[in-house]
Amino acid sequence: MLSGLDLPLLALLMTAGLALDRVLGEPRCWHPLAGFGRCAGFVERRLNRGRLRILRGAGGWMLLVLPPTLAAAWLATSPWAAAMHALLLYFAVGLRSLRDHVLPIGQALAARDLEAARSLTARIVSRDTAGAGETDLAKAAVESTLENGNDAVFGALFWFAVAGGPGALLFRLANTLDAMWGYRSSRFLQFGRVAARADDLLNWIPARLTALSYLLLGDPRCGWRCWRTQAAAWPSPNAGPVMSAGAGALGLALGGSAVYDGIPERRPPLGEGRAAGTEDIDRAWRLVARTAWCWLAAAALAGIAASVFRGGWHA
Repeated sequence: MLSGLDLPLLALLMTAGLALDRVLGEPRCWHPLAGFGRCAGFVERRLNRGRLRILRGAGGWMLLVLPPTLAAAWLATSPWAAAMHALLLYFAVGLRSLRDHVLPIGQALAARDLEAARSLTARIVSRDTAGAGETDLAKAAVESTLENGNDAVFGALFWFAVAGGPGALLFRLANTLDAMWGYRSSRFLQFGRVAARADDLLNWIPARLTALSYLLLGDPRCGWRCWRTQAAAWPSPNAGPVMSAGAGALGLALGGSAVYDGIPERRPPLGEGRAAGTEDIDRAWRLVARTAWCWLAAAALAGIAASVFRGGWHA
């Protein structure tokens, strides 16, 4: 592995990082990504002006991403390397955070508290929710769960497998900058181009592994059919496979109309079947959770197999 970790240790540290996430969740007092976001905002305000904005955006990306990643790589060679790898994965992964953000939406809808559901949904999506009904809110929550399963969980796990804790950190920082700068607005079209392309590149393989996992754990035929016929129409090259395969795996019709900044937009269709309902928020979360445990089990089995093979080879 490029991480320098052998497979048994890699599986153990991946388990430790996910266990920390499960038990502790997001840090309550000060989250490193929150501090990183404030730094990103400061850098953007200083650099996103004048000419050569693409180059300025590239410089800002390198200034924000490379130093912490290199520092993490240096710390990962220390006597506390194992603990550092697990902690870096804990900071990079957001499985529990995803659960804590999406399940309350379903609970609010089940309690017929539409205002609370709108407020909770507005925290995780960029579309307008002020006038959204139950179906619109359920659809938004399911779409966000499927997409963020890749962005907040599986991308970090993939790059942890490739490059250990520094790899997971690199992915999460790049993904955060894409979420902040990767818009096709007049403000970010040039400045955020490198951030968007870097995230596309880092996410290309994880997104397709996530899509494959979704369809295998749901309805494989429908998931594959939707991936094959719908993904290319989605604006994001990575969200398309993830969301189309996930929607098909769940047997849901997602995509379609949504309101952004007061302007209705018609987005490409995702999946097929019935419209999303309140109960589907929990179904989407369980699909993400099962995928996480399957990835962890695969890492553990690979580690066991490597140990057995190595022991047999030297016998």
